[in-house]
Amino acid sequence: MSAPFRFPKFFVTNPSPCPYLPGKVERKVFTELNGRQSSELNEALGRIGFRRSQSVAYRPSCIDCSACVSVRVLAAEFEASATQRKVMRRHGDLEVTACKPWTTEEQYDLLHRYLANRHPGGGMAEMDESDFADMVEQTPVRTFVVEYREPSKNGRPGKLVGACLSDQQGDGLSMIYSFFDVGHGARKGLGTFIILDHIIRAARASLPYVYLGYWVDGSPRMAYKTSFQPLERLGRDGWGRMDADAETRKAALGPIELPVLREREHLLIDA
Repeated sequence: MSAPFRFPKFFVTNPSPCPYLPGKVERKVFTELNGRQSSELNEALGRIGFRRSQSVAYRPSCIDCSACVSVRVLAAEFEASATQRKVMRRHGDLEVTACKPWTTEEQYDLLHRYLANRHPGGGMAEMDESDFADMVEQTPVRTFVVEYREPSKNGRPGKLVGACLSDQQGDGLSMIYSFFDVGHGARKGLGTFIILDHIIRAARASLPYVYLGYWVDGSPRMAYKTSFQPLERLGRDGWGRMDADAETRKAALGPIELPVLREREHLLIDA
């Protein structure tokens, strides 16, 4: 006999400055993920626009703004642009491993460099190793840290150049947070490659979606998400297609050819 379902209690945060749109104020509604039904609750909430952070599911609940929109890629129908195909070829030598959600010093060092370069004034900039461990290890669902490394040499793992905290759900992969090598001498397009890699793995496993979090209308930082087509957005009437702009449609070359994946051990899914 299954345990009775308990409707979760929801709470609302105090208003605070929006990190994406100047002059705006953000507010979130959230609930805890705990108990035997954490995974089921997380997936159900994910389908209506919630995101996971540690053992909390949240979504924007701003009083006078609705710019944050949940988006997800239709993995089986994904169409790669010419630029995305170049990115796949450029990074095709990387070795990818899905690790259990335990942090390493190497991962933290990569995150620290990424934040210092890309988000020096952001809320995560002061994150220490303990904070990072909480971010990764406090998870009530099936979670992995997907590592992207330079080719191994003499039996030793290559340099860690990218990582993504990802949840595997019944209907797809949810990319919680990715970070990668940036700055002088770093590989170009690693962020794009990490998303492409997740799309390929979802498609190979017949998982329909890759959840990319929120696209924020008017925020240049979030504009890149619309380049992964076809994309669905969550609206008042449920999920629906989000049309690419004319330039993206022109660049699309049709369904991506799934390459042979380089991996040292099984990943999130049997690809």
